[in-house]
Order: sequence, then C-alpha cells, then structure tokens
Amino acid sequence: MSASKIRGKILRVLWATGKPMTLQGIAEKAGLTSSSTTQYLTELVKARYVSAPKEQYYAITNRGKQALGLPKVDKKLALNVLAPVSLEKAFHFYYGIDQPSGVYADSLKDFVDKIQNVDLKCIEFHVPRKDFELWIRSLGDLELFKRLELLRMKSLSGENLRKELYETVNSRYEELNRLTV
Repeated sequence: MSASKIRGKILRVLWATGKPMTLQGIAEKAGLTSSSTTQYLTELVKARYVSAPKEQYYAITNRGKQALGLPKVDKKLALNVLAPVSLEKAFHFYYGIDQPSGVYADSLKDFVDKIQNVDLKCIEFHVPRKDFELWIRSLGDLELFKRLELLRMKSLSGENLRKELYETVNSRYEELNRLTV
C-alpha cells in the first residue's frame, strides 16, 4: 500500500472516531504497526492534517478533513446547521409507518436532547431507513450525514445504538457550537 493511501487510512480512522485517539488505538483500527503509525502520524502532524490536543492523543484537524474531501466548516455554516427550523422541517419521531410518537426536534441541539429519552423503538425504526441522515443533510451538515451513515452500517441495536447515536451527534453539535462563539 502506498504511503499516501496509508496516510488517508489514518485520517479516515481519526475522522470516523470523531474524538482524539491514542497511537495504539489508531494503529489497531488502521491495521498497522505502532512504529509505522508513529512515522505517518509525525508526517500528518507536520502537514497540519492531525493535531495532538493532549499528550499521547491525536485528532484530525479541519485541514485533514478537507484532505478527505469534506467541506470546510466555518461560523456561517455552523450557525445555519444549528439554527432552529420550522415545525414542517423539524424531525418527527415515529414508532413505525403511520405511527407518530408525538416527539419532534426542531434543531440539532433539540435532536441531541431528544435522542437521549425518545422511545428506543423510534431510533431503531429511523436508523435503517436513513431518516436521521437525510434530516441532518437537510440542515446542511454533510460531515455529520457521513458519520451517521457509518453508524448505520455498524448495524447496532438497543441501547448501544442510542449511545453511539447520542455520542456522534453530540460531539458534532459541540464542535459546531464552538465555532459560533
């Protein structure tokens, strides 16, 4: 495998995880040795595709995300994604076809709050249908859309699904919210 493909693999691992990782964690997920991972991480840090936010941890930077083809996220985009939407554009949770729960989310923050407590049947109904992904895309967040796509492909269920969904969306919400201040 070429060096550029290995660097891309490391960036995808960091991006998909969505939070800082240890060298060992990156090596395991990328299927590499620790020594070769160290070499590639050093190059990625020098190129500013990866940062070391705390000792022994690495995270993908905005520049690294752009290298993966993700759009640049600025304050304007963050404000648009975080803005409340009308009731018609809100996410309405359903138990099944023609079975509304009566719960809806009219912003990304509201969505983060609601997925913690909404009936698990609703979450398990919407994930395989790509409903969450499509709503997030309608808000204008291509990166979170892609993260939710990866989550769906894991075929999780039950509280594990709720937990991963919450962590994925909340992490992105916090990231976008930091850009608005």
